[in-house]
Amino acid sequence: MAFNRNNRQKEEEFKDLGFGTNASSGGSRLLNQDGSFNIERRGLNDGFTNNIYHSLITMTWTKFLVLVMIFYIVSNLFFACLYLMSSGSFADGATGNTMLEKFLDAFFFSAQTITTVGYGKMSPVGIYSNVVAATESMFGLLGFAFATGLLYGRFSRPVAKIIYSQHAIVAPYKDSTGFMFRLANGRKNALIEIEAQVVLSYNTVINDKPTRTFKILDLERAKINFLFSSWTIVHPIDNESPFYKLTHKDLVDMEAEITILMKAFDDSFSQIVYSRSSYKAHEMVVGAKFANIHGKENNMPFVDLHRLDEFELVDLPS
Repeated sequence: MAFNRNNRQKEEEFKDLGFGTNASSGGSRLLNQDGSFNIERRGLNDGFTNNIYHSLITMTWTKFLVLVMIFYIVSNLFFACLYLMSSGSFADGATGNTMLEKFLDAFFFSAQTITTVGYGKMSPVGIYSNVVAATESMFGLLGFAFATGLLYGRFSRPVAKIIYSQHAIVAPYKDSTGFMFRLANGRKNALIEIEAQVVLSYNTVINDKPTRTFKILDLERAKINFLFSSWTIVHPIDNESPFYKLTHKDLVDMEAEITILMKAFDDSFSQIVYSRSSYKAHEMVVGAKFANIHGKENNMPFVDLHRLDEFELVDLPS
């Protein structure tokens, strides 16, 4: 494969993505399609307490809400037990006779106290119950302030939601072929000054040592001003391309992986956001072209993102 001077300079300046140059094996990918890294870092305290704020901000909404509910219930159970440890009645208005009824009174009294609702039906009795109630009120204020900060942090954290076609394709391009994939903005916000960097990595042997090699792919267009519709990113396959004279089987045998890094300015947050994804060789379709997903209805142009991955098989130029 022949490379011009600019490609050689790129190759020297960009030897890897930060994953190291050790050859991968077993078909594992360096970067998952959702943008998460497929590398385990050992020797760190990977527990939840290593960075509580980061864990709570980045976990899924389902996990976050379940965790908040568990914390709320456990806190009330704990304070309910403290109230039941009172030598007499812990609150005026508590009407429970059996142990279960008394526990339910203590639990719901705790829920009223920790949220500072105070319906007025029950009130603490004695020094012990008042001290526990005062402590729980302070605990509730701090806890809900912390939860409110986390909610704000989760909503205000700028994250790009760029959706990618499930497959990359090798399609006819001008008088030759091109490696292509399609993407679109998954939100209704405006992304401005979008830049793309696409890197091909594969296993090779250098000085009798298996090595992971990285090559930046030249793109037909590496930057656009706005992403309101879809964008098909194209790498022309010519005699200077790393794909030149390689078959699909060659890419599979070399455990090739195409890594994508997108950078854009989010107009809603006025901040730069990033998105990552990748394609393995088995996720490439050779001899195809993407289906048209653009149309017009009632004089209004539209793009059907449900069909982002649709393609049809075609013959490639010889």
